[in-house]
Amino acid sequence: MSDNSYYVYALKDPRKSPALPFYIGKGTGIRAYEHALNIDKTRKGNRIREIHDAGHEVVVSILAENLSEVQALKLEAELISAFGTESTGGFLTNSVIPSGRGGKERVHIVVPSGLQEKAQLGLKLLKDAVLELAKANPNGIQNSDAVKTLGLQSDYQGGSKDYLVWSILGILMREGKMVRAEGTRRHKAQVE
Repeated sequence: MSDNSYYVYALKDPRKSPALPFYIGKGTGIRAYEHALNIDKTRKGNRIREIHDAGHEVVVSILAENLSEVQALKLEAELISAFGTESTGGFLTNSVIPSGRGGKERVHIVVPSGLQEKAQLGLKLLKDAVLELAKANPNGIQNSDAVKTLGLQSDYQGGSKDYLVWSILGILMREGKMVRAEGTRRHKAQVE
């Protein structure tokens, strides 16, 4: 039996008429409503704070429901691509990592439509998995714990260059969701 408990939603800013979406997401249960309860330090969180500070509540619109996780991921990526993010000239606050930047030599990189959004959806799933592992281990986890447990070992040229998980841990720390345990190499989930 398939799990069709997923939905795709939009968070909208009621200060504009009509209320325009500023974030697209997928979830189950009360996920769409949690953003306004647990405000993070992202652009989305900043927008939610601005809305609250102006005396309004975020409008939550369920765009599609009774979806499988794969259907929800695809629809979420399509909508983010269609509306665009602030990083790509659109108006959604969904986080997207800029590409083709850095170094002295500028190289033109062709980025197919929706590619950054797909990468961010994958990153979100990886971040959720690492954070869930950290929450299940109150003493914290090391990079190697996450790498082995989640099957993310690198075999690049025979070396153990498991930088992906280090990057994810760094992002989670920047977002205030994890901290490095003082005097150790372990990382702990921030308890909210």
